[in-house]
Amino acid sequence: MLKITVGDPQGGFSFDNCQRNASLERVLPALRVPHARKTGTTIAGLVFQDGVILGADTRATNDSVVADKSCEKIHFIAPKIYCCGAGVAADAEMTTRMTASNMELHSLSTGREPRVATVTRILRQTLFRYQGHVGASLIVGGVDLTGPQLYSVHPHGSYSRLPFTALGSGQDAALAVLEDRFQPNMTLEAAQELLVKAITAGILGDLGSGGAVDACVITATGLGATVLCLELLLS
Repeated sequence: MLKITVGDPQGGFSFDNCQRNASLERVLPALRVPHARKTGTTIAGLVFQDGVILGADTRATNDSVVADKSCEKIHFIAPKIYCCGAGVAADAEMTTRMTASNMELHSLSTGREPRVATVTRILRQTLFRYQGHVGASLIVGGVDLTGPQLYSVHPHGSYSRLPFTALGSGQDAALAVLEDRFQPNMTLEAAQELLVKAITAGILGDLGSGGAVDACVITATGLGATVLCLELLLS
């Protein structure tokens, strides 16, 4: 099933035009394909004692122009797995949407809930295939039978499993806060407070980030999961 998921597209939306553009640039040296404009973003996530919390700002920019003040950067993948996207907003949206569809097919085929590692593998294989032409930096977080997990996936397909991470144009300021104040086995209240401070630091230190702080809390309780989506306005 995983081989079918990451195989050649059989129709519909595809990122394969990036290969066409690269071929045209090689054949026609005078041709200059315009580069995609990326959105300024601050996304972060961390593992706490009961699960995973993900967060993102809500500003989408086009160069120095604010294009959207309430952009949703936390994407649904599976009932216990969510993903934050930074980079090109359209690339992150389509990549996570296709992965969510493939995970639904995978669940129907196997009769089991998808694992966070499976989602990460699909995402990194998809991004590696296009060698950075898909401008999506992703933070994958969720809870499965192995416990809470958090991964960062970069546009060229590299990935890391971490207790906390941040990506986007405001990642330096956000990581500074996380590295200074993160502790293992934090409570939900402490983790939520730290996440808001990290995203806020990214917003204050980056003109491309702004708006509110969206947060998604994923905790496993028995056979179910609680997903709490918050919008915490900045004062």
